[in-house]
Amino acid sequence: MMHLLIIDALNLIRRIHAVQAGQSLTPEQAVIATRATLINTTRKLLEQATPTHAIAVFDAEVDGWRKARLPSYKEGRTPMPAELRAGLASLQDAFWELSVDSLLSETDEADDLVATLARKTAQHGAPVTIISTDKGFCQLLCPEIRIRDYFNRRWLDQPFVASQFGVEPTQLVDYWALTGVAGSGIKGVPGIGPKSASALIGEHGSLTAILASQSDDRLVKKVREHEAEARLACELVRLCDDIELGFSLRDLRLPG
Repeated sequence: MMHLLIIDALNLIRRIHAVQAGQSLTPEQAVIATRATLINTTRKLLEQATPTHAIAVFDAEVDGWRKARLPSYKEGRTPMPAELRAGLASLQDAFWELSVDSLLSETDEADDLVATLARKTAQHGAPVTIISTDKGFCQLLCPEIRIRDYFNRRWLDQPFVASQFGVEPTQLVDYWALTGVAGSGIKGVPGIGPKSASALIGEHGSLTAILASQSDDRLVKKVREHEAEARLACELVRLCDDIELGFSLRDLRLPG
């Protein structure tokens, strides 16, 4: 059976580079060390997951549709070090050396590309393993899709979501619509924190149900007062899974 391994490439590379840059190395040496570590890490991932197909997905260097909807989207994030940006082509080649294809769209964010690849594969009943520390992918969790946090050596699975957020994976988009996502500059509903959000989702089940409720509860009224913000946040945190990829999943098959 097909088993697709999806590597969130820059998520992996930037964390490896941060470790190397903390050593007594020149910027150029840090990139060289990052490349060597990336090859070793990818080899381990392939050995551990034993996939039949694999791909490394890179972020586009463009402002996508989320930035158009929310100009402050991802503002304030630490920019990629210049030497690492200059070495990206070499790092993409590192994946090629291990027969792992790379995907870089001119228009789409890596998160949406990963979601599209994962859902398309899962729809055929085939397993998917996503390598990333990004909890945003937890909204994709289902029997066919799992997420591995390589650096913390843990699975971002249903028990993890329950302990971290107090909701089901299918409710995460609505949860983040209430709390916002600070790291992406998405506000959510003012005054609704994680505990309040999980309580509201636990009682009502979804953002739609909360907005439809006639309850006089203070938190419910707050959500209704900020419906526009909540709906925008919901739109922004939901991953797109219907991008036209322009290639077949069969093209990602590993040799042997």
